Amino acid sequence: AGAGNDHRLGANEAPPAIISVFIGTQLSQVLNDLEENITPGKKMSPDEKTELKLNIIKIPEILLDNTDRNRTSPFAFTGNKFEFRAVGSSANCASAMMVLNTIVANRLTMFKQEVDSLIGKGVKKDEAIFQILRDYVIASKKIRFEGNGYGQEWVDEALSRGLKNIRNTPEALDAVISEQTIELMKKFEVLSERELHARHEIQLEHYTKKIQIESRVMGDLAMNHIIPTAIAYQSVLSENVARLRSILSDKEYKTAASDQIKLIMEISERMAVIRKEVASMVESRRKANGLKDAKSVAMTYLTDVVPHFDRIRYQVDKLELTISDELWPLPKYREMLFSR
Repeated sequence: AGAGNDHRLGANEAPPAIISVFIGTQLSQVLNDLEENITPGKKMSPDEKTELKLNIIKIPEILLDNTDRNRTSPFAFTGNKFEFRAVGSSANCASAMMVLNTIVANRLTMFKQEVDSLIGKGVKKDEAIFQILRDYVIASKKIRFEGNGYGQEWVDEALSRGLKNIRNTPEALDAVISEQTIELMKKFEVLSERELHARHEIQLEHYTKKIQIESRVMGDLAMNHIIPTAIAYQSVLSENVARLRSILSDKEYKTAASDQIKLIMEISERMAVIRKEVASMVESRRKANGLKDAKSVAMTYLTDVVPHFDRIRYQVDKLELTISDELWPLPKYREMLFSR
């Protein structure tokens, strides 16, 4: 989660906000076979054990070449490794690796304890291992997903599965200080509760500062670059209208100058909206900065400051299509894409 990554969550770019795991059709079949072929409390025949073991042993060799690479999954098995794709481009992956390694350590510890518990009750080691694996296969069904992670169908399906869909950073960061996280990190002596709370506050402040900087830059661009350019183009249009009026009859003038007058009015209306939005954005920023709690500050930036971005950008994008290319002060998309 991060201010930049929020733009991608739930959109058509990795990562989707809903965390799921893609393992491919072949590995899914192995897990399904494991679930179907093991009956709780029933002893397995030597042939059944051998077949299951052989299927598991063959997984790496088979999947190296044959597994589909699902690019819409935040967590995909791609043949010989898992790829965790949810880390933002500007983020350090160390934090994600710390969390993932702690989760794996916890699950391996629990696996050993659960298998030992069954062995202590007289279950053979192989059967105990398969019984616990079967439980894990069933438990993992909610997060295993082979389809399009960007589609609305998956959003609806994930909701029915009880999976979280948190698409903004301030709310996502609550996981850092959840009881489950604190218990896990303390159990393996990775981070203390105090350290988790400190990191939570730092991450919230980092989010707030990023949005604050973006807001200030947007206000500066709008008021000191876009508005003056719009006024300059209005002046060009106004001069043209004035000259037409001086040389044409009233009837000819109304026809010849109508488009220019419409443009002048449209530019004025869009400038008025931009000014209003920038002023409101600055006021919202001032309100947020007056709060004391880091979570409250971040949430106020999210709910009161960020929405102005799209509204300002919409008006500026319309002006970009209206104002003369020679006057426009910023690179346009086509120029960034095709300039040499």
